Amino acid sequence: MQFDDALTACAQLVQHADPDRFLATMAAPVAARPLLFALYAFNVELSRAPWASTETMIAEMRLQWWRDIGAEIAAGGPVRRHNVATPLGQLLPRDLAQIIDPMAEARRWDIYRDPFEDEVEFDRYIDATSGGLMWMAAASLGQADEATVRGFAYGVGLSNWMRAIPELVAQKRIPLLDGTPQGVRELAQKGLDRIAQARRNRALVSKHAGVALLSGWQAQAILTQAVQAPERVAQGTLGQSEFRRRASLMWLAARASW
Repeated sequence: MQFDDALTACAQLVQHADPDRFLATMAAPVAARPLLFALYAFNVELSRAPWASTETMIAEMRLQWWRDIGAEIAAGGPVRRHNVATPLGQLLPRDLAQIIDPMAEARRWDIYRDPFEDEVEFDRYIDATSGGLMWMAAASLGQADEATVRGFAYGVGLSNWMRAIPELVAQKRIPLLDGTPQGVRELAQKGLDRIAQARRNRALVSKHAGVALLSGWQAQAILTQAVQAPERVAQGTLGQSEFRRRASLMWLAARASW
């Protein structure tokens, strides 16, 4: 697919709102970029929807709008015109569009201020959001084992979640079941274990599908920081230097690895 105005708008949205995934997409093969930009732009729009209004009904309606888009794509009929929905409908396989619904359902947590009920609900949220997005991308690009992709995506989603915690707390949300240093360490280690298990099963993810996992190139380093210094989560200081961030991405991209 050529970069028309809508797809160019998707790329610009990702560049400004999700610079890490933008860099990962630019490091991916050219043929994979249209799909990745459409998916990541959709993810930006979906993640913003719960925060679009302090009126819960309006936020719910915005999430429902994307659920309807997913249903339209899955049905194979016309998809309403929109800078993100249109290219998404052209590029996302119909059978994968059904994943949009559980992603949107999970995002309802962002609307309200209730804490997660338990570890099962927290894990379901991370899997539906991070796992759903990465699986749609990987399965669209090539052959892959879903459990392996989602296992890796869990660690990636957890690293992104930990970086978002200061902002979530500022918005009066309760992002962790156990925010003590030990609780943070154990959760970060859980993410590292999922990443390690996925990498042991690397052979189950084809080279083409593996391009989608490149977006998680920083996850191991960030989770390791959280294990070693859990106070950095609340301080908002997790992350690599700009040099290491770019260099590690280029190294993995050159090796076609994740």
